Amino acid sequence: MTTPTTQTKNISRGEMLKHLREQHTETVARTQALLKEQKRVQQEICKVLRDNPKTVPEIAEAVGMPAHEVLWYVASFKKYGLIVENGMCSDYPLYQKAQEK
Repeated sequence: MTTPTTQTKNISRGEMLKHLREQHTETVARTQALLKEQKRVQQEICKVLRDNPKTVPEIAEAVGMPAHEVLWYVASFKKYGLIVENGMCSDYPLYQKAQEK
């Protein structure tokens, strides 16, 4: 008698992933669209920060997004070292693109 675990072992990893993608086509498409949008926003924000440091409201205005969404991106970019703080402008920290190594 064949158990699901035994059947899985007989299928290659590539075939199993292909089968899962076929089963979850809608989820895969939605996830790919979200990732594509995140990458686009990341590129826009980095382009804005390329020349001069800017505050979150300045970045939001430049990319045409609400400040609370830009703040989410800025916080995650800072966490992963893509941008750094560079002083203050009034009550707002200035952010700039991190130096590439």
